[in-house]
Amino acid sequence: MAIRVVKPTGNARRQLSVLDTTSLTKASREKSLTVGKKRLSGRNAKGQLVVAHRGGGAKRLYRTVDFSRTKYLDLEAQVESIEYDPNRSAFIAKIVYQQSGEKSYILAPAGLKVGDTVTCGEHAPVHTGNRTQLRNMPVGSQIYNIEMVSGRGGQMCRSAGSYATLLGFDGDYAIIRTPSGESRKVLSGNYASYGIVSNSDHSNITMGKAGRVRHIGRRPEVRGKAKNPVDHPHGGGEGGSPIGMKYPKTPWGALALGRRTRNKKKPGTQLILSRRKK
Repeated sequence: MAIRVVKPTGNARRQLSVLDTTSLTKASREKSLTVGKKRLSGRNAKGQLVVAHRGGGAKRLYRTVDFSRTKYLDLEAQVESIEYDPNRSAFIAKIVYQQSGEKSYILAPAGLKVGDTVTCGEHAPVHTGNRTQLRNMPVGSQIYNIEMVSGRGGQMCRSAGSYATLLGFDGDYAIIRTPSGESRKVLSGNYASYGIVSNSDHSNITMGKAGRVRHIGRRPEVRGKAKNPVDHPHGGGEGGSPIGMKYPKTPWGALALGRRTRNKKKPGTQLILSRRKK
């Protein structure tokens, strides 16, 4: 997928670039796979603000994506369309199971085209979009939408352009290298899909103007040192005072910029063979 630079008819459009969607299917969303989405605006169930700078933006309808694909094992499905999803950076593909006629949305890998056939099962061949257990994959495969817990569906490598590499096996575990550079163990009975997530140029888009950022639901960020002491550890002082402490901190007082926050007591920590590179 390419990036298209718009004609600079004004200052707001001089640095602006958009995604070239000519390769996407010009079809409307599947209504049976679309539900309403309530806006949280960074608040939890109690109404407390837990994520700052969120709110507003254009309305979105949620497309129900099947991250597991284990409902119809060993059944072939044909790709009917490749569509844009406003709720994620990757594209989604609408597939139709040929025997039952049921439709479903899946994450679209790079290179998947309309008319291709995909399947999920123990004997799924090595082909982009197919899904099988890690134990059945050849070493060196590029995979995405990886299960971390058996039966829960894919949780890792779901954003645009991401993929992991299968490095080998150790007993009941498969060893994978994640996009961050971390090497970790995953149960070899977990499912993953062949390929690389589509829309790898997503990170190359230039927003160009503040209005586009507001449309995606992000509000302006305010420096901590510009706030009052009651609102941020960096706040207070006269004029353009510095942060006034030895280390930068979060609004809740935790050390920021470099402190490792992984909980060593969690069981999954023992499955990490090498930490990610900084």
